[in-house]
Amino acid sequence: MASAGSVAITRGSTAPKQEVFASIRRLSDWLEKNNYSAYDTFDGLNARFLRPFTFNNSFLRTVLQQGVRRFPINLRPILGISKSHSSKGMGFIARGFIRLHQATNDTAWRDKAVSTLNWLIENRCPGYSGACWGNHFDYQSRSAFVTENTPSVVWTSLIGHAFLDAYERFHTEAFLDVATSSCEFIQRDLGTFAEKDALCIGYFPTSHHQVHNANTLAASLLARTYSLTRKESYQAMAQKALQYTANHQRPDASWYYGEAPNLCWVDNFHTAYVLDSFKHYTDSTGDSRFDKILMNGYAYWKDTFFLSDGTPRYYNRKTLPLDIQCSAQAIDTLVFFQDRDSDSLRLAVKVAQWTISRMQDPSGYFYYRRYAPWLVNKTATLHWGQATMLCALAGLYRSL
Repeated sequence: MASAGSVAITRGSTAPKQEVFASIRRLSDWLEKNNYSAYDTFDGLNARFLRPFTFNNSFLRTVLQQGVRRFPINLRPILGISKSHSSKGMGFIARGFIRLHQATNDTAWRDKAVSTLNWLIENRCPGYSGACWGNHFDYQSRSAFVTENTPSVVWTSLIGHAFLDAYERFHTEAFLDVATSSCEFIQRDLGTFAEKDALCIGYFPTSHHQVHNANTLAASLLARTYSLTRKESYQAMAQKALQYTANHQRPDASWYYGEAPNLCWVDNFHTAYVLDSFKHYTDSTGDSRFDKILMNGYAYWKDTFFLSDGTPRYYNRKTLPLDIQCSAQAIDTLVFFQDRDSDSLRLAVKVAQWTISRMQDPSGYFYYRRYAPWLVNKTATLHWGQATMLCALAGLYRSL
């Protein structure tokens, strides 16, 4: 497996530990000052001054949404887009606070985590078989138009992991009940695509496309909840879902984002979601059938998506844009794999140091993207950046 440099790092090493915690404090203070509200990467359809001019046309909705997302200056204030809470963001924030409580035993972090989890319980999508969450805005994807508060299996699975973290840390049965409820949503409300000995779990209740990170994240929540409840149907469904994605691993050990013709790209953080999910399954069930798939995929990801100074590349074939989500998920996945890769923690520190020095504003929040050394999109997005970085840096700090 290729090395990404020669920075020495050991647990308890003071300098990176202090640097990471100082970054966390600045970010946590910024979140507090902003009441855990910010913009979202894909909230362009909330532009109340321009949305009427899309005339309910999917192409024009895409133009508006992607234009707001990609423009290097934040246009949202002049377009009438307001800052807001984000369910997925609050899930990552809760996980970050739980990890900080694990690292410090400071009850303030526990209280923040419980408050955030209670917000999530109060803000579930109504009308489904179990606890689930979605966007607070309409969203035009390449394959579908998804209305506000339509639950997403990606949102739901990642938030479900936050409740499992909370149950394991605080031993509160109600938190496990929420995660179990989310598994019922996955089994009852989401469609599946059957293929030979496998199945692919749908992204949304209305989804008909096969997307690997959505499929495997659902499987990871099912598997991890199985480890605590021993409900056999959870493991069975998780195994079949992961078998689908295992069957579609490409010869170089990568995965496309999805299996539709317009979903054939390979990127950093979606690949990392898939790797985390396979590892959660193995760790939770003791079933090692996917070990070769997992570690070949991990080797490909680690060799492909990092420059020698810790810069996290976006795509397998190009580095730019330098995106905060790639940084956050890379740190998180590298920390998660430290029991399988003795080099992963060192690389996680390099990615964190690169990100703190180049992407964190003096006020505490993290920038959205760098397109070039002189062109930076400094938009403060909540789940895409602030929440994911809090979670990732907290996990790194806990390990250090």
